[in-house]
Amino acid sequence: MTGGPEPISAVALRALQEELADLRAERDTAAATLRGEDPVGDRADEADELQRASEVARLDRHIAEIEGRIREASVAGAPATEVIGVGSTVSVRFADGTESTLQVGEVAEELDLTLVTADSPLGHALLGHRAGDTVTYQAPDGRTTAVVLSLGDIHGSS
Repeated sequence: MTGGPEPISAVALRALQEELADLRAERDTAAATLRGEDPVGDRADEADELQRASEVARLDRHIAEIEGRIREASVAGAPATEVIGVGSTVSVRFADGTESTLQVGEVAEELDLTLVTADSPLGHALLGHRAGDTVTYQAPDGRTTAVVLSLGDIHGSS
């Protein structure tokens, strides 16, 4: 990660936009349960009201984070196609001869086996490299290598 605005792939952007829509709907539902200026009943009602208000505030923070990331991605532009960075899609050949197309992302998605995070050993090793480069990284079985075969939006997912 460069510390500046990081690009994001079209697939990751769509996922963020979907998550944002879900969070906004959840927030609207939670906010509708707040009573406003009506007096709160007993202590249990008051505690319940405070818990719902806390949930709305948590959702507001999460929404703001995602909106900020989407704004940052729009400033950063498209992922680089000549050097691997966050948002890049790369095709690699591992030391055992297997080939795979991966995306370098920020956050691991549950059960997404094609995504490597930029702070993972392989993701970190790939950052800044180009097609044809060989990278070395720490795998569970020890140090190994991978050759970058190609770089770019291999699947046309824009």
